[in-house]
Amino acid sequence: MTVQKLLTPERVAELLGVTTQTLAVWRCEKRYNLPYVKVGRLVRYPQSAVAEFLSERTQGQAAGV
Repeated sequence: MTVQKLLTPERVAELLGVTTQTLAVWRCEKRYNLPYVKVGRLVRYPQSAVAEFLSERTQGQAAGV
């Protein structure tokens, strides 16, 4: 298993243009498949999971790009 860079909810919220509260709602309601790691009270998001989340939702990409 490779160790990935983990992002804080604050950083992910900034990247996605949402609030940390929105991320908390998404986690609680399982609204989106945005994997996260929970260690005690801490929540962290694997950087690769955030990149994949964005990629899956990108619209209007030209073929072959």
